[in-house]
Amino acid sequence: MKKTIHPSAYRLVVFKDTSNDHMFLTRSAAPSKEKVLWEDGSEYPLVKVEISNTSHPFYTGKSMFVDTAGRIEKFKKRYEKKA
Repeated sequence: MKKTIHPSAYRLVVFKDTSNDHMFLTRSAAPSKEKVLWEDGSEYPLVKVEISNTSHPFYTGKSMFVDTAGRIEKFKKRYEKKA
């Protein structure tokens, strides 16, 4: 395994799931400009993610409602002028 391909700047980082506001602390090298005060009283870099294991349908067993009718209507409206 190559020694120079892995980052060396691992640190504790808080990840926040923006869909349900769940936050978890883990080690990462992900860049961040924001910081958050964690439960232990320390301040850590904050990385926002759109989906995590607490909101993904595979892990939760709940499917999310998708407005397919609205998407089809938008598609037809967009391309009816060309036909």
